[in-house]
Amino acid sequence: MSVCDTSNHLISVPEVTEIILQQTENFGVEEVPFMQSLYRVLKESIIADRDFPPFNRVSMDGIAICFEEFQNGRTQFKIEGIQPAGAPQITVKNKENCAEVMTGAMLPKGVDTVIPYELIEITNGNAVLKTETVKYFQNVHQQGKDRKKNDLILSKNTLISPAEIGVLATVGKAMVKVAKNPKVMIISTGDELVEVAKTPLVHQIRRSNVYTLVVLLENLKIKANTIHINDDKQELLQTIKKLVEQYDVLLFSGAVSKGKFDYIPDVLNQLGVKKLFHRVSQRPGKPFWFGKKETKTVFAFPGNPVSTFVSCLRYFYPWFKKSVGLEYKNTNFAILDQDYVFKPDLTYFLQVKLRNKNGKIYATPITGNGSGDLANLVEADAFLELPKGRNEYKKGEVFNYISFRQNI
Repeated sequence: MSVCDTSNHLISVPEVTEIILQQTENFGVEEVPFMQSLYRVLKESIIADRDFPPFNRVSMDGIAICFEEFQNGRTQFKIEGIQPAGAPQITVKNKENCAEVMTGAMLPKGVDTVIPYELIEITNGNAVLKTETVKYFQNVHQQGKDRKKNDLILSKNTLISPAEIGVLATVGKAMVKVAKNPKVMIISTGDELVEVAKTPLVHQIRRSNVYTLVVLLENLKIKANTIHINDDKQELLQTIKKLVEQYDVLLFSGAVSKGKFDYIPDVLNQLGVKKLFHRVSQRPGKPFWFGKKETKTVFAFPGNPVSTFVSCLRYFYPWFKKSVGLEYKNTNFAILDQDYVFKPDLTYFLQVKLRNKNGKIYATPITGNGSGDLANLVEADAFLELPKGRNEYKKGEVFNYISFRQNI
């Protein structure tokens, strides 16, 4: 795909997405303790080292009998022994007898069916059945029923969730190979910004965007570093030159528009970072800049808080996921629950409140005060992506959404 370099040209959101996803990077593989692999991407195949379960496993507390004896009319069984969980397998020598068994224990030899305590009565070492319904091999989790030894359990490029952690433990993978995450530096610029703990002067604001980006990346298990650089072109050149050498990814927030002190595009150009696009046909986030220098990737987001927020979710997230081996696809759809009008010919990321009704997701627009209204995000759950080329969006229409709430 050709890359648009003209600074006044607005490139479309689909074009931007394609360009970014063509610029993914492989950061390699590392081995980590399995308990540190949660929400990392698996980079090896996990094979069953034994049958699952590894033996005929008792699944309820009770007694184990020989089903043939029950079929022959026997309803009373002498208790010959007990089989606790974690103990070596015992043998019931007389098929007319039974053994008490505990959940998780090996099924004793000589018996094949488990009847729970609730359906028996034990008196003087004898168990009497209180049920007439017994099935062969009931309440027994049969050896190898889940997986056989050497079966594939987890495939490479699986995102490791709590379920996968349990599997890794079960097969004895104390150390596991995962995709290495990039080294990321998050950079804020601007003389108007002060640290969170400081009281800003009337012409200043606190440095917030960078911390939004930090936690957005923490959701991806990326531990990013941060730095603030003043609006001084030489200082920017010297500092960013070192950062490009030291980090895989630079994320900027601000100084990418057309202001007199928006030095970032020119500084990156001087440092040999090739611009792949600048200015996207979207709101918020129109001045978004993206470029590469060899294997180094630069996302320069506009400085307004909502612009930074939605741009990271919409563009950095898919880029990162594809880089580490996850398939990129947006399968989140919501139904607009009221008519909405947006006149500029731009893709619009509408802030919405989501609700689930009978299994369908509905989106209610949340009116804010533009891309600088960070406080409005606390009222919303997601961004509904309204495509350009029209200015009216009707109730009942379905659009993609990008959620920033864990419970949606």
